[in-house]
Amino acid sequence: MTDSFYTEIIEGLTKSPKTLPSKYFYDKRGSELFQTIMKLPEYYLTKSEYEILNNQSGEIFNDFSAKQKFDIIEFGAGDGSKTKLLLKEFLKQTNNFVYSPIDISKSALKGLEQTFREELPLLKINPINDDYFSALESMKNKDTTKLVMFMGSNIGNFKYNEEVDFLKLMRKNLSQGDCVLIGFDLKKDPRIILDAYNDKSGVTKEFNLNLLKRINSELGADIDISSFEHYPTYNPITGEAISYLISMKNQQIRIKDKRFEFKQSEPIFMEISKKYSTEDIEELALSTGFEIIKNYYDCKHYFADSLWRAK
Repeated sequence: MTDSFYTEIIEGLTKSPKTLPSKYFYDKRGSELFQTIMKLPEYYLTKSEYEILNNQSGEIFNDFSAKQKFDIIEFGAGDGSKTKLLLKEFLKQTNNFVYSPIDISKSALKGLEQTFREELPLLKINPINDDYFSALESMKNKDTTKLVMFMGSNIGNFKYNEEVDFLKLMRKNLSQGDCVLIGFDLKKDPRIILDAYNDKSGVTKEFNLNLLKRINSELGADIDISSFEHYPTYNPITGEAISYLISMKNQQIRIKDKRFEFKQSEPIFMEISKKYSTEDIEELALSTGFEIIKNYYDCKHYFADSLWRAK
């Protein structure tokens, strides 16, 4: 991990504008902070999707309508608190499936497996510690019907070309009739969206700065954490919520044998979290080889879990 971590950090900081890969947010401390973020009053995404899965998992099972043994494969499973709602409902109908959570965070995956083995003893679970694209390759030889879950609006963390490429690659590794269940954060009042990434208690700020702390800790860098500030933005036209870290002074940082100059007010691009309209979702499905079976909404229409079938 250290070699690829170093390589990708250096590549990101060499770009203009500078960027850091958001997949490295989730070390042990980063995962803990994100669990805290999901419980914040401003962070509506988790609550909205929880409501959908709590109330409509039975309907999702019926609409998925697998007639035989099947696999549930989840990308970015996290702590599984929402997924557990769906799995409980599925287990009421059948236990003729294997659940394979995939996550790059070993600590999150270990905790998830332990929790599910205790709370869902009938569940057959096969955790996979990998990134999404590598995991997609391992799906090719599975001959069961598949339901691939990509929840929590993780799809919004891709830039447009990347999300299309990702979904096309997913489709390439699925058979006709396989399904995907994808979480989409919907376009809404821009103030509600911006508050979700700029909470009053400062946890999201700490979450972003934690990546700099990780670079210091694991790569022996000398970054002055206090000289960077968290700055989120939202564009209601494109639906892109973007988080930056801003250098508050002219400074130089060292990572092993590399040095990087920062000007005062220079940004580091940290993460994109795109929001969607229902038309955006339909266009994305059709352009990547899927058809929409149904969209499931929370009561405020803040969020949608969209069930697609591979054409």
